[in-house]
Amino acid sequence: MSSENSSADDEQRVWDVVVVGAGPAGASAAYAAAVAGRNVLLLEKAELPRYKTCGGGIIGPSRDALPPGFELPLQDRVHAVTFSLDGKFTRTRRSKQMLFGLINRPEFDQQLVEHAQKAGAELRTGVTVSRVEQHGSAVPDRRTVAVVLQGGEAVLARAVVGADGSASRIGAHVGVKLDQVDLGLEAEIPVPETVAEDWQGRVLIDWGPMPGSYGWVFPKGDTLTVGVISARGEGAATKRYLEDFIARLGLAGFEPSISSGHLTRCRADDSPLSRGRVLVCGDAAGLLEPWTREGISFALRSGRLAGEWAVRIAEAHDAVDTRRQALNYAFAIKAGLGVEMAVGKSMLAAFERRPGMLHAAITSFRPAWRAFAGITRGSTTLGEMVRSHPMAGRALSALDRRSAVAAPTVAESTPATE
Repeated sequence: MSSENSSADDEQRVWDVVVVGAGPAGASAAYAAAVAGRNVLLLEKAELPRYKTCGGGIIGPSRDALPPGFELPLQDRVHAVTFSLDGKFTRTRRSKQMLFGLINRPEFDQQLVEHAQKAGAELRTGVTVSRVEQHGSAVPDRRTVAVVLQGGEAVLARAVVGADGSASRIGAHVGVKLDQVDLGLEAEIPVPETVAEDWQGRVLIDWGPMPGSYGWVFPKGDTLTVGVISARGEGAATKRYLEDFIARLGLAGFEPSISSGHLTRCRADDSPLSRGRVLVCGDAAGLLEPWTREGISFALRSGRLAGEWAVRIAEAHDAVDTRRQALNYAFAIKAGLGVEMAVGKSMLAAFERRPGMLHAAITSFRPAWRAFAGITRGSTTLGEMVRSHPMAGRALSALDRRSAVAAPTVAESTPATE
């Protein structure tokens, strides 16, 4: 366990803000609270750096939410996307501008934590949180929360941010409710230089055989991150999809250095984001884009907001003010990320029913490709696109209709340039 404070000091000290979980959401929350001049403790159960199952795509909204001066440890810059429909009807779309970047999570997360530390946050690793108490013998007064660690140690805080992942104990305390759970499987596959060169600057997105499923190939130097995702409950079919996907790509002969799986959980619309002096953000709050299950940008943005509002909650002197600040946090989340999630749910519903139509649109209809490129670069979001462009809203409604009309035929195409 690494720590800059002894356990005895932590028992006696009341921190302004304690953040549980040192992923992108937690590190962003810790940075935001520390840069505001508050005493911040960041708790992480693993030793850093550690591996996380994640494609590692950094889209525009993620980049824009990073701390000032943060230099992305990019493994590749993506200028082309190859789309396929369960291995068929392949087409590559290209862009002169970078669409998004690719990172390895261990070093990306480590850098975020280091930025939080430079801002003044203190880090303890190798510690597991058992529970949170806002009442009882461990809590000295109504302005204090006790974060109880395995072994019984209680860390005291004026405000707590739960950023401890999709199986969050802090989320359970808050009462987070989920209505979409998906299974992602991933393999990190080292490849020869000749294979790596073929993928440089290009990713593959394959719309999969099960409703709502898709696969990806993200190149990172001499390693390809290959993964698939689909609804939970289809474990055997999802595993078979990954195996077939890897074989179809001609990668079955290469031994993965890491094979892993992960459940992504998306919040219900009425799920709480706080309880008393405790806020949740990122995966712990079920905040991610429902269609693509992209979570890094949601983690960074919600983490920053959670850190900012945790400062206000730490300063609150009574339950009424605490509640007011917590409601303001929920409003900020729902006004931005909530709108994107609502559109993402509609996209997922349309994609589940008519993947062929979506594939045809994005590979053959230039405005659809430009919208995809704009979202990945960060010049727009799904929510802004639907609000600002009536045609986009009508197109989404058309995609979302339960009609018996067949999707247009998708033909093999040659690469195109934006």
